[in-house]
Formats: sequence, structure tokens, C-alpha cells
Amino acid sequence: MVSVNPFAEFREECETILRDALDRLYPQISITQIMLESPPSLEFGELASSLCFELSKETETTPIEIAERVVECIDSSQFALIQSLGAAGKGYINFYANLPEFTKLTLESIRALDTKYGYVKAEESRKIIVEHTSVNPNAPIHIGQARNPILGDALASILKKRGHKVFRHYYIDDVGRQAAVAAYGYEKLGKPKPEGKPDHYIGKIYTITSCITEIDRLKKEIRQREEQGATEEASKLQLELDDWTSVAAELNKRFPELFSRLLKAIQEDENPDLRMNDLVRGYEGGREEAKSLIREVCQVCVDGLKSTLDRVGISFDSWDWESSFAWSSDVKRVLERLEKTPYVFRVGGVLEFDAERVVHDLDLREKLGLREEYEVPSLTLVRANGTTLYTTRDVAYSLWKFERVEKVINVVGMEQALAQLQLKLALYALGQNNQAGNLVHFSYNLVSLPGYRMSSRTGRYITLDEVVGEALQRAHDEVSRRSPHLSDAEKRRISKLVGIGALKYALVEVDTSKPVVFTWDRVLDFEKNSAPYIQYSHARACSILRKASRKPENPDYALLKDDLERDLTLMLARFPMVFIDAAENLRPSEIANFANTLADKFNKFYAALPVIKAKPKRLGDGRLVLVKTTRNVLRNALSLLGIEAPERM
Repeated sequence: MVSVNPFAEFREECETILRDALDRLYPQISITQIMLESPPSLEFGELASSLCFELSKETETTPIEIAERVVECIDSSQFALIQSLGAAGKGYINFYANLPEFTKLTLESIRALDTKYGYVKAEESRKIIVEHTSVNPNAPIHIGQARNPILGDALASILKKRGHKVFRHYYIDDVGRQAAVAAYGYEKLGKPKPEGKPDHYIGKIYTITSCITEIDRLKKEIRQREEQGATEEASKLQLELDDWTSVAAELNKRFPELFSRLLKAIQEDENPDLRMNDLVRGYEGGREEAKSLIREVCQVCVDGLKSTLDRVGISFDSWDWESSFAWSSDVKRVLERLEKTPYVFRVGGVLEFDAERVVHDLDLREKLGLREEYEVPSLTLVRANGTTLYTTRDVAYSLWKFERVEKVINVVGMEQALAQLQLKLALYALGQNNQAGNLVHFSYNLVSLPGYRMSSRTGRYITLDEVVGEALQRAHDEVSRRSPHLSDAEKRRISKLVGIGALKYALVEVDTSKPVVFTWDRVLDFEKNSAPYIQYSHARACSILRKASRKPENPDYALLKDDLERDLTLMLARFPMVFIDAAENLRPSEIANFANTLADKFNKFYAALPVIKAKPKRLGDGRLVLVKTTRNVLRNALSLLGIEAPERM
């Protein structure tokens, strides 16, 4: 017999036997849900119920008396996976698995399903867009932004394995000032061919141009304030100018030739801001000259971003240009629809969206989990100069996505929580209730390097390319130290799997609500909680199977009685349930944590018990199956995170 979810079958038997007993003993009490939890220790069984504590409130009987009565009236012999039940503590009911049968079901199911084990299909397949990464096309991806593509790709992989039709989308944010700043500097240099990696080159142009033009703007504002006698305001602006002057000195030192060329070219303009603002308006309005220039710069940068993402094994089904929605009049049509609702008003020349009124009128506070005292700020839809904001354009983009799929997941940092909420409320205001309900903001906390503050605008960042290069080198050093007998080609191949895997695991294993503090000691730790540690455990299992040089033909699972064997088997059986939870609740970190715990349990098992030399042979065969199935599950878990499992390290 093959089971796609062995532990769920055991749980179902426990629920059935308990519910039958309660129906017989307490027919007058309606029980809607039976909660079963994993006990703190194997001595208390594989599952336990605290239901007797709730029943005692309605029966005026102590929980332990109820537990004993329930256990006494149950005959577990009719159930294949339950060995026995016991009343314990002050009123718990503990369930003990029939280990030989449970072990056989689990291990034989994994052997049969192999690369498919754990990936339980959803009852209903849905079309889902996972939009992630979407780094602005004016600079390379830096390590502070790298958590987004790693999480987004893992999420898409998990949902696809769950049976959904998943589309990976990248939204190219090419409308707005940042793209215009990069385009202005690129134009001033005469539209040069990139020197080095394209996104790195455009990033330098953007940072230097931003710095030079910001200094020019601040100097003019300071003079204006001084002429007006506003000395306090002038002093505050002077502090900003001092900061930017420091950034300029730093950039001039790092990129002297490029800085000198841009400074000379920009100083020829009496008002650089005027040209950049004109590019912003012209590009959004679809003026050909602005379209040609900004699209060219953005495409150069996007080519570089694609190269970086390809390096870490991440690809997309669609690259969606924000400008396309502005030029196609989609944004204009959305604004016209919003203006027909009672939720849009004008303040001077500014068009505002009353998000709080939508919450009130449609009674959405509880549904959206908003505190009673919290008032959702209004959203500016159109500025006084006629340009729209990012969130405004995102409304049109969201409607476009929902024409293609049933669910949209936006992988966006938690600092964008308000914008994502306002986006959802705009959909509600348009009467798109179903779409609003299926729009998910998958938020995550930031990545930081100890003692280092990153900013694309000032050029103070460490690129993902640099981190990948460092990861590969460090992984190569470690692999060479541990396995000097391998060929250079094999060392390089394994180092790539280990280095990329280490980076991905470090960014996904931390709960998304918590920040990631990136340190090399933790990322490339071969001894605990890291991808190299899990990969090494997988390679160790492969090594055991190679050394055994035999197939386990006649395993006796009844001989796998040690607590370490039992604990390891339980972990293997639980993988499908962990997978379901990760998919349904969008928790890729659960997969990472499971893989790490499984590696821990496997290493304890291997250190304590012989496998190849185990006697009798049927015990050895059983342990070989346990090693093989552990290898399979480690591989399947890592695969969900986009991490390969090498057979040698």
C-alpha cells in the first residue's frame, strides 16, 4: 500500500476512534473539532488530545476520569496504524502508533513515490501569479533586496508542486523619477556602451547623477532660503548638503573617470531638475523621445538583472513593463472608474482616494484585520503636475493580472504594507471584491549586514553578484579542505551547488516577519542549520548507500525499534503535512526548518547505530531503507527551495 500522506492517515485513525468513543459515551455533547498535538516526548506516544479538559467543563467530571473512561471503551485492534491508547497526566489521551505497520507504510510509500513524495496535490488547482523581485531598473540587485527573489521563487515552486498553475512575473518599475535620473545621466554621457556588467554600469551612472543633481538642487535651495531670511531652514538643508558632499567625495574616489565626465556634462545644464522632470512627464505621457531614451536605459539594466538572477537559478514567465499600462490608457481608464465612485476627491490639483471611507462603508475592518483606532491614510492618485503614483498604476496592473488568473501574490517588503492595503481597498472601491479577496501581500522583513547601511541612491551597497562570487569562493575552499581527492572540475561543480544553496537557505529559513542578519559564519556553517549542513547530510546518506553496495531486498521494519529510528521515521512521515502547511499558509521557512531538523535526526541516527554492518541482515536492510528514504526526503525538501542536493561533498 502506498500513501501520499502517512502521518495524516495515522491522525485520521486517531480522530475516528476518539470521535466514535465520545459519541457513545457523551452523545448529548456536540463536538465540532478534535485537536491532536505532538507530545513533547516519544514516551507519550505519537499524538495526544487534550479534549478531556474541555469535556470536564460540561460533565462536571475530572479530565483524567474522562480520559480513563474513553481509553477503557476503545478497541484499537480494528485500526491498522494504532497500537494502543493511554490516559496520562491530568487528563490527556495519548495515541501510540503500530510501529511496524506505520514504519512500513511510511518507508515503502517514500520508496514508491520517490521524487514525488511529500508533494500532496490540492483538491482544486488554481491559476496563480507570483509577482516578485521587481527591483528598479536603475541599479544591480544588492544583498538587501535579494530576499525577495529567493522567497518568491521558493513560494512559486511550492505552489506549483501543490498542483497549481503558477506564473512567475517581474514588474519592471520604469515609470517615475529613478528611471529618469538614470536616463538623464546616460544621455549626458552620450548613451555609452556599458563598461562591465550592464546593471552595475547603469547603477554607477544613476548613483553619480543622483548625487551631483541633488547637490545642485540643495545649493540652490539654500541660497533661496538665505535670501528669504529663513536661516533655520537653510541650516537644515546645509546638513543634507554636507551628507551628499561626503557621498560625492566617496563616489569620486571609487569611480574618478565616470564621476568627472558626468560632473562636467551636468554642470553644462543650468537646471538639471527641469530636464529630469520633463523626462518623467514625457515618459508617462508616451512622448517618443522620452520613451526611446528611458526604455533603452532600463532594458540595458534589465539585461544585467536577468544575468544575475539566472546565476542563482531564478527565471520568470513574464516581464511586465509598468509603462505599458500608462501608454495603453489602462491607468487612465482605472482613474475614470475610480472618479465615478464616492471615494475620490480633489485637493487643489491633486486627486486623492479616501481609503478609510472604503473600510467604513464596506465594513472591512475585521475582514482586513485592522485595529479599531487605526485610520487608513488617503492615497494620492494624481499629483498636481499630472503624473500618477506607483500605487495608482499598480491598480491597473492588478486588474490586468486578474484577467489571467484567480489569485495574485505580491512578494513585497513589509515597508510597503500601507501601499498594498490601499491597492486592495481600491479594488474593493471598484466593486472587484473577489479580486481584492484573492490579492495577497506576501510581506517579509529586511536583510542587513552588521555595521553596514545599504542605499542604491548613494551607491553604498554590496551587490548580489559580489555575494554570489564570495559564496562560491568560500564554498570551494571548504569543499577542497574536506574533499581534497576530488577533481578540480568536481570541486567547482559542488562548490556552485553549495554556495548558491547556502545563500538561498540563509534568506528563506528565517521567518518572514523577522529580519535576516547576513553573516558568512552562519551562511556557510557545515555543522548546523544551513544549506551546506543539510546538503552534507544528503551526501552522507548517498555515501552510505554506495558503500553498502547492495539493495535492501528483505527489510524487517519490526526490527526498527530504537527511539532514534522511530523519531526519524516520524519526521519522514510528517513531510507531506509540513508541505501542505507551507503551501496553504505561504510559509517557505517551514520547509527549510523541516529539512534542518530532519538532517539533525538523521545524523544522530547514523552516529549511534550501525547501518551496513547491522545484524541481522534484515535489520541492516531496514536501516538502509531508512537511509535511502531520508536521502529522498532531504532532496525533495531542498528542491522546493531551489537548492540542489549533491551526492558528494
